[in-house]
Amino acid sequence: MPKRPRDLNQLAKMVVEIASGEVEDTESSKKRATSVRGRTGGLAGGNARAAAIPHDRAVDIARLGAEARWKKGKP
Repeated sequence: MPKRPRDLNQLAKMVVEIASGEVEDTESSKKRATSVRGRTGGLAGGNARAAAIPHDRAVDIARLGAEARWKKGKP
């Protein structure tokens, strides 16, 4: 499938064709698969990082985060 057109009228025509079933929308399914893979990796990465750093370093990171939040104040 070619790239989505930049021209507004051509893009509108393509959207109507996708909605009516004349053309299959393959681009969004590729993007969905990529975003799922990225999210899965991100979820695993946080746990792996937390398990890898020493406890005292984790305490320092948490303390710095709390100080930054309290420094901001209320909006």
